[in-house]
Amino acid sequence: MDKERLKGIIEAVLFTMGESVEAGQLAKVLDISPEELYMTMMEMKAEYAEDGRGITLVQLDGAWQLCTKIETYDYIRKLVVQPKKRSLTDVMLETLSIVAYKQPVTKQEIEAIRGVKSDFAVNKLIEYGLVQELGRLDTVGRPIVFGTTEEFLRCFGVSSLEQLPDIDEVKKQDFMEEAMEEVGGAMELSV
Repeated sequence: MDKERLKGIIEAVLFTMGESVEAGQLAKVLDISPEELYMTMMEMKAEYAEDGRGITLVQLDGAWQLCTKIETYDYIRKLVVQPKKRSLTDVMLETLSIVAYKQPVTKQEIEAIRGVKSDFAVNKLIEYGLVQELGRLDTVGRPIVFGTTEEFLRCFGVSSLEQLPDIDEVKKQDFMEEAMEEVGGAMELSV
């Protein structure tokens, strides 16, 4: 297939889907190798990066999506009703951090780390599309496990979880000890 025609088909598929499309699925639909798809996507990404283009090609954890460039936001906003600004509270950010770094994680594990109930924060993060249910553990009570979404990656400007900043091991140990003290203190109070 001609390279320009292939790029046009990819562009049409991604535009029509409106969300990310897994690379393997896209290669299968196009009947090309994953390597050929990757090379074509990187060429397209470079073409979209040129000045004057209003869209960009974004890679999200093994999937590809067409998105508008950030510089065009003010113009797009003039045409659509301004969405309600969603802000993340400190509690929600703390909960989101736990999910991002510990996933898959249960609500009970989140609450053990935070030392307080986390129902509201988890539910809001799900509503905002930053956290999702990944399934259930095969243990007593079959608790739900949570993880981050592609929207999380988009919002925080990373293409995979590996790009999240590392946590300093000394600070991590201090946090764990502090959390265990809080959980231990809470258990003593409830006895």
